[in-house]
Amino acid sequence: MRCSVTRPAVASVVLLVAAGLAVGGCSGSSKGNSSTASCFAKSAAAGTASSAPGGPANPAAAAGWTLPGGNLANTRDVASAITSSNVAELGVAWCVPAESTGAIHAAGFADEIATTPVVVNGVVYLQDLESNVMAIRLATGKVLWTHNYNSLNGGPDGVNVVGGTVYAATSSAAVALNAATGKQLWSRTLTGNDHEGIDMAPGYNHGTVYVSTVPVNPTKGEYLGGGKGILWALNAATGAPEWSWDEVQDLWGNPAINSGGGLWDPPSFDRAGNLYLGIANPGPIGQSGSREGYPWGTSRPGPDLYTDSIVKLSPQGKLLWYYQLTPHDLFDWDLQNSPVLTTAHGQQVVIDGGKAGILIELNAETGKLLWKLPVGVHSGPANAGLLTEHATPASASSLLPAKFTLEPGVFGGIESQLATNGTTTFAAVNNLGVPLSVKGLTESSKAFEASIPKATGEMVAVNQDTGKIEWDDKLPSSPYGAAAVTNNVVFTTTYSGHLYAFNTATGAILLNTPLSAGSNSPVTVDGDYVIAGAAVLLSGKALIIAYKLGAHGKLPHTVR
Repeated sequence: MRCSVTRPAVASVVLLVAAGLAVGGCSGSSKGNSSTASCFAKSAAAGTASSAPGGPANPAAAAGWTLPGGNLANTRDVASAITSSNVAELGVAWCVPAESTGAIHAAGFADEIATTPVVVNGVVYLQDLESNVMAIRLATGKVLWTHNYNSLNGGPDGVNVVGGTVYAATSSAAVALNAATGKQLWSRTLTGNDHEGIDMAPGYNHGTVYVSTVPVNPTKGEYLGGGKGILWALNAATGAPEWSWDEVQDLWGNPAINSGGGLWDPPSFDRAGNLYLGIANPGPIGQSGSREGYPWGTSRPGPDLYTDSIVKLSPQGKLLWYYQLTPHDLFDWDLQNSPVLTTAHGQQVVIDGGKAGILIELNAETGKLLWKLPVGVHSGPANAGLLTEHATPASASSLLPAKFTLEPGVFGGIESQLATNGTTTFAAVNNLGVPLSVKGLTESSKAFEASIPKATGEMVAVNQDTGKIEWDDKLPSSPYGAAAVTNNVVFTTTYSGHLYAFNTATGAILLNTPLSAGSNSPVTVDGDYVIAGAAVLLSGKALIIAYKLGAHGKLPHTVR
């Protein structure tokens, strides 16, 4: 299930807005827009983009942030001019308002951004949670074009730009746009029913685009019966399907009630073109209450493959191996983040973590577990899924406590993407527990919503060879902004609206600067720029902000 903080997948717009978020949805048009208001009145001149090297610690770091995860391995590590010695010199170069256009705009609410922008040929491309796509000149902040779809999705969504084409998705279709003009080139509907949606940035490799459905349609609800995650491989030139892979098979025998699977982020790709997927949770889940007559997932007995799993597929869509972290998941513990392809002890490995708050490392060739590490705060019944995996509706309720505090909770654990510099993996961890019973959350929705901005978090650095923590920085707010590495600096953003930079070796905080609003957006690093979205309106103004070394602009508003 989506987190309505970083990965919103909600049953109603009202719930999102109450949590300080914004989503929206409907139809589409393409238009040029070079006059969208930027924050130049209070900003220094943006200057020219720089690609000066900064002595990257990882020789495998990407040259720039041209792909959603930085590169095909989704390491989120790029070369840049930014280092620990100059990161404090980042200042505001420009900012562009994040403006809602669809149902959210009609309701009087602001836009929301939860994606990682990409930068290709000096242009920043990104998408908001209404599926609208925008192109911005990196050096000036000028909006070159927008293509509005007004199609509410669960996020994080995002774009992939290759060969002059922008690949994106609406809530129901994969689309391709001309990167220079924003004109739509093709569209391919992928959802099989109105209980499904799409909310990921497409993957791309060797002429094929990869998009998965999810059992979330914000205009209908989430994890309703029959909603499935199916991965589609599409011809990049035409959108024609090449193959598909069902992530949840027959929904474990009860499609009228069960649902599950889906991708939040793009697959990772090795040199042979094999795909590595991080797959989301099964439903129904405990937080929303058990379906009548089916306590603790008894409508879906067994492990519920291939949910909460890392899956390796061949370029033709053949299953090569899988590793399931949470069999028979009861608690919405997706393993949703893009698997990171890297090395440990000289061998190719896969590292991932998700809402269960557990990092794992696997052998990339075999899928064998090499180490497992819980991070953040954990409480509640251990191995609840295994205890109830083969329970009957009559026996399941007695297998777990009547009431307990679950942590990671609905929006806890590792909600957003990992990063690696080749030797150390960085994880942004969220600590937010919830009181739970077989009937679902035991606190009121008002109390639950009030707890979200009070939650804390951590940035954790883990040695890839040993699986041991190198450092662990406690944060006063949830870091839903993932991890992004350049040279010896790792960035994140927090829900309260702060951009943080840490020393990769020591965890020392190098930068803590307030944004214009709260944030659930990962950052992008390119040249001497850092780009961050701030659109969670706990207070302030929703903006896309570009920071640049040596810039001295001012935001029109900052959070406290």
